[in-house]
Amino acid sequence: MQHAKPLPAYLVERYHEWNDTTYVEKKGLLHKLADEGQHPAAMVIACCDSRVHVTSLFGVDQGDFFLHRNIANLVPPYEPDGGAHGTSAAIEFAVTELKVRRLIVMGHSKCGGVQGCLDMCAGHAPQLEEQSSFVGRWMDALRPGYERVKDMEPGADQSLALEKVGVQVSLENLMTFPFVAERVHSGDLDLHGLWYDIRDGIVECYDAESGEFKGV
Repeated sequence: MQHAKPLPAYLVERYHEWNDTTYVEKKGLLHKLADEGQHPAAMVIACCDSRVHVTSLFGVDQGDFFLHRNIANLVPPYEPDGGAHGTSAAIEFAVTELKVRRLIVMGHSKCGGVQGCLDMCAGHAPQLEEQSSFVGRWMDALRPGYERVKDMEPGADQSLALEKVGVQVSLENLMTFPFVAERVHSGDLDLHGLWYDIRDGIVECYDAESGEFKGV
């Protein structure tokens, strides 16, 4: 790999600081995880956004969350077509092999992926309509959500609304996976939808009965 370069000095320095402090403090836990394997209680599907720090937000340690991140924290529909499906593979492994008890989809404020979907669906981002756009084709999974917010009154925050609708769409898509639906119906798996305000640090949870997000 001729184009691969050494780590920058500041990252090397931070690693050595971690190795000399945090690793020493948690050596027992890390040895146990290495020797006995992982047994996370929950899987979290979050956004790639660097401002969303899931483990810090919930104060969990290594081994607690099976964490998958993608653009706009989306779950696509179940499509067993023989193609490469990273998010679906992570869900399959978490549910059928790790047998997590909880599956959490967490959206967030100021999501660039969601805004891109809004722009694309409204005809303002032709570059995302190109078949060669990986982001555009990924955001196609959120097009059904756009249909739910496109007729909002002028001045309404469509982006915020679509961020929350995106969580709902992902929860709905999770139930199209047979192995997810089976464990949900048997009571062995709970689904949760969250939305995180990165400015104010507020977390809201989706309430299926009211169809609304409420503060936790």
